[in-house]
Amino acid sequence: MPTAPYRLYLVDDDRFLLDMYAVKFKAAGHEVTAFAGGVDLLVALREHSAPDALLVDIVMPEMTGFEILEAIKKENLGGAMKKIVLSNQGQESDIAQAKALGAHGYIIKASAIPSEVFAETIKIIEA
Repeated sequence: MPTAPYRLYLVDDDRFLLDMYAVKFKAAGHEVTAFAGGVDLLVALREHSAPDALLVDIVMPEMTGFEILEAIKKENLGGAMKKIVLSNQGQESDIAQAKALGAHGYIIKASAIPSEVFAETIKIIEA
């Protein structure tokens, strides 16, 4: 049975990866909004209903993924939105910090092909 269409926000300063993941999710019928940084994402979360899931990178120039997760937690944004870190940073301390900031999942980009990122994201949304 196909999954319901979900709304996702993707945040990554790497335009190629942002486009690649957006295409993957859109091809499966999901609605995707891509952000190149945290400031625009936080504005969207304050002004619109939250998506089903947020995929956020950690290492970005204007605002790190950790700073984004801290702001979401502090401002109580996103409601039941599932927060998933999608990063090349795979140290245990990074994973622990993400979980402490409310992340529901942590996917290491370098060791996951797009279809695995897609499958893991859907699994986390539906958990």
